[in-house]
Order: sequence, then C-alpha cells, then structure tokens
Amino acid sequence: MRVDKHAHWLILAGLFLTASARAEIAGVQFSADTVSRGPDGQVSTGKMYVGANRMRVEMSHQGQQMIRIHDQNRQMEWVILPDRQAYMERSVPMAGVTPGSMPTHSAEINPCQGIQGLTCTRVGEEDVAGRRAVKWEMSMTHEGQTLTGAQWLDVERGLPLKYQMPNGQAMELRMLGTESIAGRRVEKWEMTTTTPDGQPVQSLQWYDPELKLAVREEFPGGFVRELTNIQVGPQPDALFTIPPGYSKIEPPPAPQR
Repeated sequence: MRVDKHAHWLILAGLFLTASARAEIAGVQFSADTVSRGPDGQVSTGKMYVGANRMRVEMSHQGQQMIRIHDQNRQMEWVILPDRQAYMERSVPMAGVTPGSMPTHSAEINPCQGIQGLTCTRVGEEDVAGRRAVKWEMSMTHEGQTLTGAQWLDVERGLPLKYQMPNGQAMELRMLGTESIAGRRVEKWEMTTTTPDGQPVQSLQWYDPELKLAVREEFPGGFVRELTNIQVGPQPDALFTIPPGYSKIEPPPAPQR
C-alpha cells in the first residue's frame, strides 16, 4: 500500500522526535513524586526514581498499576505489571551514547547518529531567541521522495531550541528567566509550537539545570505536570530490576491501519 504525502510527513516527524528527545537521565540521582492535573481538576500521582544511568517511573493507568524502567547501560526498557506479576521488554538503542556513560548533551553530536533512515548535516551556527545554536539539516528518503527539515541545538546545553519540518510544523524554545520552585533554582522556558493549519500554541516549562529535566510543565487547556518532594541522593539498585517470579509477556500488537 502506498503511503500518501501526509504520512511521509508523519514518518519524518517521528524521526525528528526520536533525534531530539534523547533520554534525559541526569548525572544526579534523586527521587520525586509525580503529579498531573487535568483541566477538569482530576489529579494523577506517581513516583520517579533516577539512579546511575537508570530511571524508574511508577504510575496507575485505568486502575492498573504500571512501572516503567529504563536502563541506559543495557539500552533496554521494561514495563512491569504488578497486578499480573508480568513484564514486557524492548531494546532502546541510545544514539550517540556510549554504554556505561552519561549523555554528553553536546550540540556538536550528530542528532541523527544511530537513527536508521535519517541523515543530519551540520550547516553552521545561528542565534535562536538570543541563544547560540548549531543548525543541523535533516533529511530522509521514503518511496522515492526526499523530505528535509532542520533543528537547532543549544550550544550551551545541546538541547533542541528549534525545529522545522517540511509540512510547515515548527517548534521554538525561548528562555524567560529564572525562578525558584520548592527551593530549587530553575529556568522558565516558553515553547511555541506551530502547525500548518493552526495558530501558534504556547506551553511553559521549568527546567532544573542540576537534574537536567523539566520539573514543571503547563500545557494549553489547563493541563499541568510537575515533580514534587524532590529528594537528591543515591537510589537502591533493587528499584531498577525485575522482581523475582515475574513472567515475561509479549507486548500487544500495533493497531492495524
């Protein structure tokens, strides 16, 4: 079956996100409570644990407890279902990361490295919202068609400050200043996302430079996601292993289109 042009854009968008959204497993170990609030006032809570190159997130979905563990050293991810005493696993290759080391978050690391079907070319440096960034042109070929876009990586942090896709979809980050949340000094960023057929949409992020992740996010419509009760310190190895006696199961098949 032939994939139409719109689907080509979706394929490229997925690869862009893979290239941009590298694992932000921090060098600092910590635990935190996770809180999500919807516009209807509904609150969901969970726990997050970040260890040495490993992350564990506990949550509840449709009344069922679920635990997700990501191990960067082994480049593996597990979804654990305590109610069924079962788990699923999948390989998660980390582009540009040497096993046993932390991500280097450098704007000079090719963001397409290790991602099949996507090619990146460094074309220079530019200013994005007052910050110096390295521009990478990105391209892929699918069924004889070549699609191109670009992303700009922050020179200081290596984080994506901006991207543009061939269908007109774009994103740009702009730093608004610094604030204090729960006694921690954080940076407030505004993200503007533009779609081809819609108005620009803004969301806010509060980025913790020590933890190397956003500790609070506010999205259009009143949805809020944040970390609370952050406790910095070593995390037990047992948190990042599959409990004894759990059986491996296969993940459900992808929905047919």
